[in-house]
Amino acid sequence: MSFFDSLETRSADERASEMVRVLPAQIARAKTATGIAALLSDVTPASITSVADLASLPVIRKSELVAAQAANAPFGGFTTVSADGFEHIHQSPGPIYEPGRITGDWWRVGRFLHACGIGKGDIIQNCFGYHLTPAGMIFESGARAVGAAVLPAGTGQTELQARAAHDVGVTAYAGTPDYLKVILDKADAMGLKLNISRAAVGGGALFPSLRQEYADRGILCLQNYATADLGNIAYESEAVEGMIVDEGVIVEIVIPGTGIPVAAGEVGELVVTTMNPDYPLIRFATGDLSAVMEGASPCGRTNMRIKGWMGRADQTTKIKGMFVRPEQVADFVAKHDEVTRARVIASRDGEMDVMTVQIETSATDPERYLGSLTDTLKLKGKIELLAKGSLPNDGLVIEDQRSYD
Repeated sequence: MSFFDSLETRSADERASEMVRVLPAQIARAKTATGIAALLSDVTPASITSVADLASLPVIRKSELVAAQAANAPFGGFTTVSADGFEHIHQSPGPIYEPGRITGDWWRVGRFLHACGIGKGDIIQNCFGYHLTPAGMIFESGARAVGAAVLPAGTGQTELQARAAHDVGVTAYAGTPDYLKVILDKADAMGLKLNISRAAVGGGALFPSLRQEYADRGILCLQNYATADLGNIAYESEAVEGMIVDEGVIVEIVIPGTGIPVAAGEVGELVVTTMNPDYPLIRFATGDLSAVMEGASPCGRTNMRIKGWMGRADQTTKIKGMFVRPEQVADFVAKHDEVTRARVIASRDGEMDVMTVQIETSATDPERYLGSLTDTLKLKGKIELLAKGSLPNDGLVIEDQRSYD
């Protein structure tokens, strides 16, 4: 088994010791960015030395970043380098602007490509977009880090893509999971033999049936989880057992809409702190759901694993004309020591909205929660008391069962 570097096989004690050193320094660096400094004004960097300490800091949401950029373009005061200090400035839908560098493996995707078995001697057909959005450059940067050549294909013009893959001798693919099949099918129709044996995919769901179809063609297809803001967050190895957290980020799983960590193994929202010195996002909420997997990967990499993308965390729902938010549900739970979890269910009775609140508790009298729920959610509803452990571990805090057909 070959590893990208020694960071991948560190012990838990080695990671904790390194965090004591690097985390306070990253918090201090982040406070030099005016946008982040405003959010961390009361934080003493030396006091933040562990993941548990991070939980005391506010969560940064993309909506806050967008608002900050609108007021202070292009990066909203969230970078430690001025806009003209970066090699690239990208734009994602929103619009939202992201910085980029062509020096070093700035987005850290080289680690993922190495796990895919891609390196020197390979030619990658990079079918991620190069226009405005950063995905194309993210994977090109990773290819450079592992010594692979790149065919900068982007998207579209499938016939030309198939021809180029054949003529150039492409051995690996990077792009969305389904577009590789489009190229392969086009090559078959054109009678062209392709030599692609590895695929590094992201930006969409990799369904088991599609992964198997690629395997049947002799192609190992692995996926990573990355964002334009944070770079590589987690990635698969050949073990294909969960996704291994990248060495350049710290991942927390929190109750959706809050910054409160969930219990081990429970589904929640992914919150990420990056060690990128230029763009030091601290507790940045991705809006995606996942959960931590127990143990380490059989491939020998020892960092924390997550289960991959499990849905979206934004569950804010309007009931009876009022918005109910996940953080309100979390506030209600926090008020009662005997309550472990709660879920709000929105349904219909005829033409009327109905709110039902399911509460995991040792209490037996639902009346005791009426006042607290009304104060917290600003609505009245039915209360159902459940035994602890009854609610499914799916990350849902608010479940909308109403049909909109």
